Amino acid sequence: MRAARFVALGDSLTEGVGDPVGGRRRGWAALLADGLGPGTRFVNLAVSGARTRDVLDGQLAAALALRPDIASVVVGVNDTLRRTFDIHAVAARLDEIYGAFRERDVVLLTACLPDPGTMLGLPGALARPLARRQRAVNTVVHALSERHGAVHLHASEGAWLTDRALWSVDRLHPGERGHRQFALRFHALLTGAGIATGPAPAAEPGSPAPTRGAGLWWLATAGTAWVARRCTDLLPQLLTLAAAEVRHTARGTSARLDLSASHAVAAALAALTVADQSPEVA
Repeated sequence: MRAARFVALGDSLTEGVGDPVGGRRRGWAALLADGLGPGTRFVNLAVSGARTRDVLDGQLAAALALRPDIASVVVGVNDTLRRTFDIHAVAARLDEIYGAFRERDVVLLTACLPDPGTMLGLPGALARPLARRQRAVNTVVHALSERHGAVHLHASEGAWLTDRALWSVDRLHPGERGHRQFALRFHALLTGAGIATGPAPAAEPGSPAPTRGAGLWWLATAGTAWVARRCTDLLPQLLTLAAAEVRHTARGTSARLDLSASHAVAAALAALTVADQSPEVA
């Protein structure tokens, strides 16, 4: 029996930001790979900053060429941080990505994630629009994971979000402990499904946590650059969304914004169903 092939797709979370080991990034997927079974071959295609379009247009073809037995697709947060956010497009891309693996009988791993506004501790008027977007992405991921038979991890809520020991200094990415928790939770799901046969990843870090000085240095260098890139693209629109949030709150009509977002998600998923049911043209 040949060793399993595991390919990871996605963004900085899967690339391993927050879990540096020996001058490189490791991350939850690499930790999980060690527990899948003897000789598992692992390739990490995730790239920091990737959106659903990047996974569909770049990472997917490379992943399929490797003929994996298991593939993880954890992506979507970066889509919510762009002014071009479109839940219809996100849903269509994820459906195509998930479907490509299902057609090849690949075990697909997916996850829903916390919203960045809450994790960053933004003021309510700024955080709520981002939370609404992330809820939309999570709803789509939930629905499509069920549709395509994925092994799905609910990681968008729970005590782990407020345990600072699990998160890196940027508040957006897990630290080593957090990556280990992510890997452990996936390992439990895969063990229950009879897919993972190796030992579970260790829960405790194998390396000392970064010092406060190292964390401040990250914020002053890479962290500042990250914020600057997002502000250039997102901030003008986010301020507009925040102003609308304040107006609706003052009028007591905030529920309309939630309802509008829910309708958009329902329409996006319905469009995929209609497309699947459309007869092929000879």
